[in-house]
Amino acid sequence: MAETATLTVRGKTYELPVVEGTEHEIGIDITKLRAQSGMITLDEAYGNTGSCESRITFIDGEKGILRYRGYPIEELAEKATFIEAAYLLIFGELPTQKQLDDFRSYLVEYQFIHEGMRHHFEGFPPNAHPMAILSAMINAMSCYQPEVAEPTDPRFVRCVARLMSKVRTIAAFSHKKSIGEPFVYPRPDLRYTPNFLHMMFSRPYDWYEPDPDVVRAMIQIFLLHADHEQNCSTSTVRMVGSSQANLYASVAAGVCALWGPLHGGANQAVIKMLTELHESGQSLESFLEKVKAKDSKVKLMGFGHRVYKNFDPRAQIIKASSDKVLAKLGIHDPLLDLAKRMEEVALKDDYFIERKLYPNVDFYSGIIMKAIGIPVEMFTVMFAIGRLPGWIAQWREVRINPKARIYRPRQIYQGPTERHFVPIEQRG
Repeated sequence: MAETATLTVRGKTYELPVVEGTEHEIGIDITKLRAQSGMITLDEAYGNTGSCESRITFIDGEKGILRYRGYPIEELAEKATFIEAAYLLIFGELPTQKQLDDFRSYLVEYQFIHEGMRHHFEGFPPNAHPMAILSAMINAMSCYQPEVAEPTDPRFVRCVARLMSKVRTIAAFSHKKSIGEPFVYPRPDLRYTPNFLHMMFSRPYDWYEPDPDVVRAMIQIFLLHADHEQNCSTSTVRMVGSSQANLYASVAAGVCALWGPLHGGANQAVIKMLTELHESGQSLESFLEKVKAKDSKVKLMGFGHRVYKNFDPRAQIIKASSDKVLAKLGIHDPLLDLAKRMEEVALKDDYFIERKLYPNVDFYSGIIMKAIGIPVEMFTVMFAIGRLPGWIAQWREVRINPKARIYRPRQIYQGPTERHFVPIEQRG
């Protein structure tokens, strides 16, 4: 017999199916609860609600585990490229050499944006936020490529490559727009990440040649952010996709969700905290004492994580890249120096050790990107480029699910009960 959970409310009992995942996560299936009882469950912000069954990413926050399609993030970060990880997330398996070669050739084929789209940038003011530009331009892409192959169609791989390649170009162009420099077109001889850095930092007749360690660090930033289960932006992509909205509209919605400072802005918050601390002239020690004070409203950004209750496995990987990049570039930036001292002090402080407040991926990714020269307002765009494969994978999973229905959460109404219209002259 299938295992069930028993719910008893006001003398009535209901049997609810128990669902077990491949990693032994247990969920109670309440799909038919409302039909059987007229009741719903209430879970503000969905913190304890499983919105779907997924085969893409597994997280164990207590043990600090992150796996893409079963592969430990540590192995992928060491041995895989971002493009291999993207293919794995979207299509379920690591690519063969031919599949990888074909996918890379599609990325080169589709790396240019339509010249009509290039002129769209002229409509944005110079101070436009790059996330606003990114979301708008992804939606505009659907006008130039309205047909998206079905996820089970062999041509879908081309649709994926088109979106991944052009998003990178749009992001670099939005940066150039913001600083008043001419757009730099992609080079067919460069791979995905160095090509992006070329478009970001090259100038006419002055090509930027990225250091291999910088390239590797950016690849890891993209790869480590490629998917992270049912977070805010990913759930947004799935919800929009459940209406059968196209891939572009769904991803554009994910960009808007990621734009929020509580989601994609975490690494920006780290740099903001360091900047304010540096400019205030306050000592690091006194700042940390304020953080530790009871009922303190001073927060230490970039430490701890909502999901990971021990350590963020991505942080351990990217810390090594951070150390290598800073040493290689030989940059003497007071904010970066302050960040390194903050890391050293916090990792030895019993207060943070006891509460398991370790530096997370946002702390180190912000440090690396600042060292490379990526503006703070572009940090969230980097996050979006990295997260794009996960969004595509999640959108595809919704669309190929034969039992999929449009997402439609319920609510507990707490407003006024029935009342009747009063003419304006009778209103007190």
